[in-house]
Amino acid sequence: METDRANLRLVRTGTRAADLLARDPALHSTPEFASRPATDRLNAVRLLSLDAHGRVLDWMSWQDAACLYARGAVAWTLGDPCLQVHGGTCRMTGEQSLLELHPIVAARGHARAHALDPTPALTNAALFARDAYLCLYCGHDFPRPQLTRDHVLPVSKGGRDVWENVVAACFHCNSRKGNRTPQQASMPLLAVPYRPSWVEHLILSNRNILADQMAFLKAQLPKRARPELAVQ
Repeated sequence: METDRANLRLVRTGTRAADLLARDPALHSTPEFASRPATDRLNAVRLLSLDAHGRVLDWMSWQDAACLYARGAVAWTLGDPCLQVHGGTCRMTGEQSLLELHPIVAARGHARAHALDPTPALTNAALFARDAYLCLYCGHDFPRPQLTRDHVLPVSKGGRDVWENVVAACFHCNSRKGNRTPQQASMPLLAVPYRPSWVEHLILSNRNILADQMAFLKAQLPKRARPELAVQ
């Protein structure tokens, strides 16, 4: 199969989901994305997968989406077509098959209860994205290789490796804090750690979100700002 790229409007992610509420997706794009080879750009684009009731499931590749279209398993879509997939040529008509993929695709059927709003896996990549690549002790931003996972309440003191007890920290601050709590080290946190919702996790985990997708995801976020996100 061959694919063509339509005009893809992207928004820059990798910041706190709450901060994205103040942005207009149509006005933001990623220059680094545009400079990549066409094949890489296509493979980097993810379509938003929903069940037939409109509940958010996950990101999927254009290849997986094309399979849904070909099998007639698409219940409905949102947004203007963003990708065209060219298939084989029909012997009878001589015409090449064409699929137009939409940015948001709802598959037939409904998701099982345990598949809805799952707890995001706690990984360093997801953690650093949640904290906007900031050290939550000194407040400076760092590239990913210079950040570490710090346990607010050290594991040796009974702290758990869960979202609510971990923050991004630079090497210097992590070493300075050592085996102490922020209070003991006189290093107050700049923000309270929190467990992101599944929708927040999807926003934070994808750096190539299309404008229609961002608008849909923003509508799924809590109407009230999370108190945990306020800088202390």
